[in-house]
Amino acid sequence: MLLRRGDLEKAKVALEAVGFIFRHVRGIDMFLDGPDAKARDAVHIVFANERVVDTDILPHPDVSESVRADRFQVLSLEALVQIKLTAYRDKDRVHLRDLIEVGLIDETWPTKYPPELAARLQLLLDDPHG
Repeated sequence: MLLRRGDLEKAKVALEAVGFIFRHVRGIDMFLDGPDAKARDAVHIVFANERVVDTDILPHPDVSESVRADRFQVLSLEALVQIKLTAYRDKDRVHLRDLIEVGLIDETWPTKYPPELAARLQLLLDDPHG
């Protein structure tokens, strides 16, 4: 979940009202889906306009980089890909490969990002299974 840091308290109130439990574990803010939920299955929060670590190439996008779905806002695909390319953990690369496989990302996408992120995406486009 992408939030502006200033909206965290509002999110806590809204999500706790429907049974989620807020936790801060090892530097990560998250909402557990009930008292028996595990952190790996939680809704993890990333903060808009902030870097997770100082060495991140870009901060997370703002929540304004979203589109309206039925009853909620959804991060734009371009902004989501930026987050995945910045984090670039194994699970992020898997998600990016899935987006490539279903045709949501193609060879035109690297031009949307700074050179460091574009190079990461190009590696995945060149060898999605490697």
